[in-house]
Amino acid sequence: MIRIGIVGCGRILAAHLRGYRRLREAGFDNFRITALCARKIEDAQMYAKRGEGPPQRPAVSDAPGDPLAIDDEYVSDFQDDVEVALYDDYKEMIADGPIDAINDFTSHGMHHLVADVACQNGKHLLTQKPLAVTVAAARKMCEDFEAKGLTIGVFENWRFRDKARYMRWLIDEDIIGTPQMFLFGNVGNWWTPDKVVAHTPWRHIKKMAGGIALDLGVHQLHLARMLLGDINSVVGTAHVVEPSRHYINAAGIPETMDCDADDVFNASFTSENGAFGTLTASWAGHGEGTHFGSGPVLYGSKGRILGDTLTLDDGTTHDIAALYNDQCNPERKEQDFPSGMSNEFGIAQLDWIRAIEETREPQTSGREGLADLASAFAVLESNLAGRRVTVDEVINGDVSDYQIHISKHFEIN
Repeated sequence: MIRIGIVGCGRILAAHLRGYRRLREAGFDNFRITALCARKIEDAQMYAKRGEGPPQRPAVSDAPGDPLAIDDEYVSDFQDDVEVALYDDYKEMIADGPIDAINDFTSHGMHHLVADVACQNGKHLLTQKPLAVTVAAARKMCEDFEAKGLTIGVFENWRFRDKARYMRWLIDEDIIGTPQMFLFGNVGNWWTPDKVVAHTPWRHIKKMAGGIALDLGVHQLHLARMLLGDINSVVGTAHVVEPSRHYINAAGIPETMDCDADDVFNASFTSENGAFGTLTASWAGHGEGTHFGSGPVLYGSKGRILGDTLTLDDGTTHDIAALYNDQCNPERKEQDFPSGMSNEFGIAQLDWIRAIEETREPQTSGREGLADLASAFAVLESNLAGRRVTVDEVINGDVSDYQIHISKHFEIN
């Protein structure tokens, strides 16, 4: 039985609790949530026991598939045999709490700090993306956990989405052929310009590792790496289109926030396997959001995937879910969707729990998170340097000018 302590009780916690609930409903019984920690004890009480504590924060999105559209989830909904300990000091919880492993669902600037305490106290870790505020901090996290034989994973739910699984299977079975091109982009998604993003100030502050490249970009780049292989080099641009954000706070009072972190990025990358891709994303954009196509676009040497449809060179079209369900072997299906689960949060959590039990790296290991983070920073470093940047240069610290301001703020060497 793995006892899990959670640090960070913000709105995203509801989606994680739903994932854990789905695991219990599917028969996975080898874990318990034994502690919750938030800066204010009232925030932890919101998620511990249904019918007790302050009212839970409502969902801030109504977009299908958006984790922030989830609310009304409590630990007590899926376990009644363990009393959940509540803390307002993560160091105390990690050192003295009834826990074996940590989920870190805090903001970017806390990840390396929580990781350091967890590692010192011999606790396994699953941390939110991005792995850390700088590549140097992320690299140290990986090295420290590896040295102690502890499991470290980064929570990357995009890898465990059904569509991502289908696409990877189509590649592995050579149905779409060799990956050649990957395209993905949107402007003014459902969080923007003055909604969720405006209400989380750290997302707009450069020294806090804010900006869309480090927030949404790591998701896109992880998916690109999953499908095309490791990214070799990046040419990137980044902009601040909205230097001020205007929104109505919880008290109904208009407020303005200054922004110095990117709210738009564009990236053109090449993979080590010879494929290339173009990514773009924006938190700016008034009026209405724009989604290019029907989601990620993957071109292979035998066809194209756009949205839910595979089009082959012979002109035939296929629903990728139907193709997977009809032709994928049972062993692969169980690997992709254990016990038929489809909740990406639950599948990600299960993989991490099994990694601890089996003394192996999770699919989204610390090193995977490091590669995602370095790829995202390559966009920003390229923009600053005015040239193509290799991901190796960023991982090794040879190119790090963008990160100097962040490292100084957090006193990272």
